[in-house]
Amino acid sequence: MKSTIAAIDFGTSKIVTLVAETSGGQRCDIIGAGKCSYDGFLEGEWNNPADLNDAIHRSIEEAQNQAKRKIREINVGVPGEFTRVYAVETSVSIQGADPQVTPRHVEKIFANADKELGPVRGVVVHRSPAWFMIDGGKKTLEPVGQKGAELKAMVSFVVADTFFLDDVMARLRDMDLTVSGFFSSCTGEAMLYLLEEDRDRTAFLIDIGYLCTDVMAVEGDAVIFQKTLPVGGGHIAADVAEGLSIPLDSAEQIKKEYVYQMPTVSQSYTVPSGDGVKTETFTQEQVAAVLEPRVDEIADMIRECIDDSGIKLRDWSVIYLTGGGLSLNRGGKDYLSAKLGKTVRETVKRTIKMSSPIYASAMGLMDLIIDTIEAHNAPTGGMAGGMKEFFRSLLGG
Repeated sequence: MKSTIAAIDFGTSKIVTLVAETSGGQRCDIIGAGKCSYDGFLEGEWNNPADLNDAIHRSIEEAQNQAKRKIREINVGVPGEFTRVYAVETSVSIQGADPQVTPRHVEKIFANADKELGPVRGVVVHRSPAWFMIDGGKKTLEPVGQKGAELKAMVSFVVADTFFLDDVMARLRDMDLTVSGFFSSCTGEAMLYLLEEDRDRTAFLIDIGYLCTDVMAVEGDAVIFQKTLPVGGGHIAADVAEGLSIPLDSAEQIKKEYVYQMPTVSQSYTVPSGDGVKTETFTQEQVAAVLEPRVDEIADMIRECIDDSGIKLRDWSVIYLTGGGLSLNRGGKDYLSAKLGKTVRETVKRTIKMSSPIYASAMGLMDLIIDTIEAHNAPTGGMAGGMKEFFRSLLGG
């Protein structure tokens, strides 16, 4: 039987609405997508709240028209700007003549983690395990059935700001839309695009958007650190506009076409001038002088953020780059890698439709929603569905 799921994702420069169809034979088919540019948010506030409803409506309307479905219920992605991540370590003792981990011990681990988290400002929209450990042994995500005297775990909580939840719910209610649930966009993105083996060894995901950059540390099935930096691709374009004395639209074009680490004699950039008739041409050297200092600043902020996270990157740890701020540029990934002194990779291509990095957050959100729905609909109590499905059934959304 087919079912239809709608989701809306708030980026820093665009709102994306997706409509997906799921069935037994096909996990997810995107049948409608709507995108609308808007002024986004910065430092926990909408930049232009008066125009937000119109942008939401246009994004949803376009998705409805493509899908030929009327959206009445919708899932909402909470951006990193409006969330905080708490990683809690806790443990339980295992008793009995033949002590081994059971589902009850896992449930108790999460109950203990809830207590240790204590009161927080906001609403928990996601919780997930980074790892389990029996008697100080190797980290695992499948502890049930293993023998030992103590089960230890790190549990991650994603807490959303009530301002965002209340504001978006009220806006959608005024459009006669019911919010089915709120989900962590950062978590969905990290789980979809980072390989499981890299997450097991701790990885970082850097999403450079238009106005913000999300820096996430990921271990196991959890985001264990997340911070939003108030800089992005829009700041790069603004510096180009000011430095070359050209309109922002022309600067955006140069920013998109810019090739990093190119010899100065082999590249130039031609854009319309301010009067819209004549064109101006700038050399690689001219553009580099006004563009690269901002990229260097962003790289410095990312490196400082990683250092301050307290999470040590091992030699085998991987940093991934996504978002439209830098990853679409030829040489951008390698330029950032040189500045961070670590190998930076592109995220894995997980989807056929909407595979561009600019849709990474929205596609990750939809994947997380479907995962959660599948877990809730799975048979309860048994191991037949697999260990990961069992844990998801405990975690919820």
